[in-house]
Amino acid sequence: MQEPTSTEAVDVVGRYEAGQEMPERMRTDVRVLGALLGRVLAESGSEGLFDDVERLRIATIAAYTDPDPAAFARAAEVAESFSVARADEVARAFTAYFHLVNLAEEHQRVRVLRDRDGEADRPDATDTVVGAFAQLSAEIGAEAAAQRLAGLRFHPVFTAHPTEARRRAVSTAIRRLSRLLDDYDASLPQSAQSRQAERRMLEEIDTLWRTAPLRAEKPSPVDEVRSIMAVFDDTLFTTVPRVYRRIDDALAAAGGSRPPLAPSFVRVGTWVGGDRDGNPFVTADVTRQAAGIASQHVLLGLEHAASRIGRALTLDAATTPPTPALLALWEALAGADPEAAAEIADRSPDEPHRRVLLLIARRIAAARAGDAGYADPDELLADLRVVQDSLAAAGAARQAYGHVQELIWQVETYGFHLAELEARQHSAVHAKVLAELDAGGERSELAEEVLSVFRTIADIQSRLGPRAAGRYIVSFTQSAQDLANVHRLARYAVGAGATPPVLDVIPLFETFADLQAAPGILAEIVQHPEFAARLDATGRRLEVMLGYSDSSKDVGPVAANLALYEAQALIAAWADENGIELTLFHGRGGALGRGGGPANSAILAQPPHSVDGRFKLTEQGEVIFARYGDADIAMRHIDQVGAAVLLASAPSNEQRNRAAAQRFAEVAQTMEDASKDRFYALVQAPGFAPWFATVTPMEEVGLLALGSRPARRGLSVESLADLRAIPWVFAWTQARINLAGWFGLGSALEAVGDLALLQEAYRQWPLLRAMVDNVAMSLAKTDDRIAREYLALGDRDDLAQLVLDELALTRSWVVRIAGGDGLLANKPVLQRAVKLRSPYVDALSLLQLRALRGLREAPAGAPADPELQRLLLLSVSGVAAGLQNTG
Repeated sequence: MQEPTSTEAVDVVGRYEAGQEMPERMRTDVRVLGALLGRVLAESGSEGLFDDVERLRIATIAAYTDPDPAAFARAAEVAESFSVARADEVARAFTAYFHLVNLAEEHQRVRVLRDRDGEADRPDATDTVVGAFAQLSAEIGAEAAAQRLAGLRFHPVFTAHPTEARRRAVSTAIRRLSRLLDDYDASLPQSAQSRQAERRMLEEIDTLWRTAPLRAEKPSPVDEVRSIMAVFDDTLFTTVPRVYRRIDDALAAAGGSRPPLAPSFVRVGTWVGGDRDGNPFVTADVTRQAAGIASQHVLLGLEHAASRIGRALTLDAATTPPTPALLALWEALAGADPEAAAEIADRSPDEPHRRVLLLIARRIAAARAGDAGYADPDELLADLRVVQDSLAAAGAARQAYGHVQELIWQVETYGFHLAELEARQHSAVHAKVLAELDAGGERSELAEEVLSVFRTIADIQSRLGPRAAGRYIVSFTQSAQDLANVHRLARYAVGAGATPPVLDVIPLFETFADLQAAPGILAEIVQHPEFAARLDATGRRLEVMLGYSDSSKDVGPVAANLALYEAQALIAAWADENGIELTLFHGRGGALGRGGGPANSAILAQPPHSVDGRFKLTEQGEVIFARYGDADIAMRHIDQVGAAVLLASAPSNEQRNRAAAQRFAEVAQTMEDASKDRFYALVQAPGFAPWFATVTPMEEVGLLALGSRPARRGLSVESLADLRAIPWVFAWTQARINLAGWFGLGSALEAVGDLALLQEAYRQWPLLRAMVDNVAMSLAKTDDRIAREYLALGDRDDLAQLVLDELALTRSWVVRIAGGDGLLANKPVLQRAVKLRSPYVDALSLLQLRALRGLREAPAGAPADPELQRLLLLSVSGVAAGLQNTG
């Protein structure tokens, strides 16, 4: 086999690049960043590195564009020709390239959002809160729509699941590059500003290249807490009030001169430092630290905001006279901090509103320091509203409802805790500890740790209020007793006569059987005295969590999606009949096998009354930084989700979903049965689990220092029950098979068999449409040729052929149902993103295969080759960067 000649190489790359139908400015960004990376590689001091990277790049592009097996064989030969040390460098180069392409794509998204600024607020743009409100008003009337808007709630919960393969140092470098790309974009060509931006980008790319791509050690839970704090500090703290302001301005364009119409509808939760299910490193002390770190961050942010607004509030008492309530507030604040009050009064004579707000900032600082400051956020809100009312009464409405209102929104959204810290533990742990406590005797280390969690929750609530830490999720809830056990443990923890912490105990239904049993369990638990008391105290509010990951691993993605829909419909109907305000908490991951995909389309596909203006979901791994790492993208995401939550309960949407569920009930049952049978034929085959561990880098994924939680429950993988859902999905993704996201859909559609009926269902049934579109994205990221190479690592031709047959069948049906000449034909932007990355992901996959073969071919019992192991881990990180939604 001969490599392409130089002329052929130029032609291959030229044709490929010309075929990438990307916006011209994005094409320029990719070229500029790619050229700078090439320069860094050429100057790296590693002789021939740039040429070797180009050889593999050209070969994989040729293989991607040429169906001839010889082209793929040539690319594989290039990957095999490198020494392990050179393959290591090449893998790092391709990974760096993906980081730059991802940056260019994100930059283009931001550019488009900014170019369309204003269009998004049109009343007919129903993917915005303003447009959704207009449509809802047309359907149910303005007054009823306003009531629903006032009750709107979007509650993302950040989790520390290990799917973000980038080091924080790498993420930080990319964020710096993003700002420099902004500067470059804004400068004139060949100007001093553009040359400076280019020079600094070159410096950052060089730093990125020289930064070790893999963590040396797994992060601790506290490290994970601090990593999440970066999202709040850099984006969310200031972005969320901007979302409210934008909506408020569009709803009634009055320049912030009247009380706001937009509610503070975002509440943020976190499992980071609270999720102890299967993670022995999350202790009560970690939970205490997590709450303290988050509180420090938000109080510092509130202090700075109050101080900044106060310094600018230079309104004279003659033009803006204070109300008696404001004067009384000044006296109270000055009495508590006389020295500061005297100094502020000297610097702000006849500026009563400025003086009060600066003392409010001082009192927030005292709360942060643990001195005699604000006891809780309600106390702060009361003082801020005194300032606001005084300004409004004096005719300074723009100041009252401008920055002061934004500070009020921040306090309403984040309180003194920033994110509502949720605890989670497995029901079996609770049962085991209770059995020990009931038996009496000396308490084990496990029992003491479980009880100390409840004491910690009580302590956090006493310092930061019940909102700070009051939700307790019970994993693998299988009976009402599993939920009642939490209250028993809380009473044990505080002792006889003492008051336990305020707890909202939330069942997590994860397996197929548990989802089916959920309505009966809920009907029983609400009769429990402590549950009944809590329902009464909250106005009959109840939260129920649904697990996507384990249900999908249990019965396959198709049956799991259908079971989740059915469970939601039954739970929602039960709640409606019993006068309960239900919030369904969706345990969705980033990958399709874990419930991933666009959140707004998923919301609009939910059963009637299962949303009702409230939507809560987990945000995990790389998804957190993709959705919330950039302010413009975060604003758009929150606005889109808010719009979908409003529209989900519109009569037209509920009627569409209800009619589709009835019309296609028989189709759903046929699909569920056929997909489940096909899935069981694979995963219940003798020897499946060890085969899976052989044909994917599942074992090696556990070696990556991604997160603090162990990748599996036992010491070895003898069955799927031993394996957590995240590495199950992650490993199939790395093997370019993505099985967890689509397996069984082809057989399900084949069992229905009626193309016209399925095309009608795709048009009219939102659930099927979302499922088919998500699978199309998953399939677009598969590669048959590379998948065959991974499957060949295991000595089970029967299982390999089963996978490949189902892959071909699923692809065929998805293309026919969705229409067009290939996958994602109806989603050109997504199709472009996949095509842009695919040949470069192929390059890393070939390097990973080389390493995996070497590790698999080692003599039994021999220690793993550390160089091959490192190469494999580098390629895992690179493929994750290239595919993006990995877990």
